[in-house]
Amino acid sequence: MLKVIELFAGVGGFRLGLEQTKGLQVVWGNQWEPSKKAQDAFDCYARNFEGKGIHSNEDIATVDEKELRDLNADVIVGGFPCQDYSVARSLSGEKGIKGKKGVLFWEIVRLATEIKPKYILLENVDRLLKSPSKQRGKDFSIMLASFRDLGYSVEWRVINAADYGQAQRRRRIFIFAVRNDIQFIRNRTDLEDEAMLRTDGFFAQAFPVLDEKGKKFDGFTFNEDIVDVSDHFSKNYYNSGIMRDNRVYSEELTPIIEEPITLGEILQTGVDEKYYLNESAIEKFEYLKGPKKIERTAANGHKYVFSEGGMAFPESLNKPGRTMLTSEGTVNRSSHVVSDPETNRIRILTPVECERLNGFPDNWTEGMTDRMRYFCMGNALVVGLIERMGKRILDVDKEDIEALKEKPMQMSLF
Repeated sequence: MLKVIELFAGVGGFRLGLEQTKGLQVVWGNQWEPSKKAQDAFDCYARNFEGKGIHSNEDIATVDEKELRDLNADVIVGGFPCQDYSVARSLSGEKGIKGKKGVLFWEIVRLATEIKPKYILLENVDRLLKSPSKQRGKDFSIMLASFRDLGYSVEWRVINAADYGQAQRRRRIFIFAVRNDIQFIRNRTDLEDEAMLRTDGFFAQAFPVLDEKGKKFDGFTFNEDIVDVSDHFSKNYYNSGIMRDNRVYSEELTPIIEEPITLGEILQTGVDEKYYLNESAIEKFEYLKGPKKIERTAANGHKYVFSEGGMAFPESLNKPGRTMLTSEGTVNRSSHVVSDPETNRIRILTPVECERLNGFPDNWTEGMTDRMRYFCMGNALVVGLIERMGKRILDVDKEDIEALKEKPMQMSLF
């Protein structure tokens, strides 16, 4: 059983997916919402995993990494906020790099430096690959260089959950870092980067892609100095890639599409009246989701035309749901609006239906307000994807276990 530390846990999507494999166990999980008295997500997490491991509701920056070291965790996982990553030298100008204060990625680096887990699995929005706009790819480059300096190799993949059989068209980047002394890395030293991304790497077997050369690909080497990467490096990253040693290869891959779960398949029956829309709300939604061209005036007096295309209203029940946002359930352009198959009346999704869009058990977030239930699901990840990744972590670790078994046999021959 591999021991896991879960950071930025939310309502426990990572944990649900990993523990469904029966081979990974979360021994310590942290969830803390700054500047809020009510800790709804943590309360949900603690309730659903009551009596299982340690539940931390504190600022991750205050957690003593040396205490976590004693847990002997094999894996660190977490979905962390997308922020501006920058680094600078220590005040002495010599050894030591300081990350921008308040950026939670540096807490991952701090804990990984002390714990030295075999594996790290992270999730973020896919715009991470392009941020910030003034220095494209800088933030992701700093992350890669940080893992390089800690002695890890990294694979990443942008995955649309609906491409692999899930109920939501949710695109997220997943980042898998594996320590360089692990057999999975050693066994693949001579494999080409393209083969790693298509057939032999971490993501390839769980999330198959077409076996054809992508139209966009690039290989390069980082400057050894992470401060120089922060100050000057800019790169266009594609939806898949790998870093080994200081070499990076990135390519735009095409998924082999699996039949998704449709929105119609996750709808409830006997829905409460409060989720149905009155005529006024329907008119607002029709306007918000419709095409529009509006003349606006900028602060400097410049006039321009704001335009946006139309969206399906109501939603097609024969397709997976769109990406769910934290504003789900409110009267805005991004909320899902459906024609209920039972009543033929227009309504929003229920909190349970939103849980189903992410692959959570029904009523997982019960106990908080509907507004918070929508918010938490808008922040959550798709559990089914994490279960697949969890199984791959177990496959990777099996190679390491088999290698350790062979070493005593090899020694006995001499």
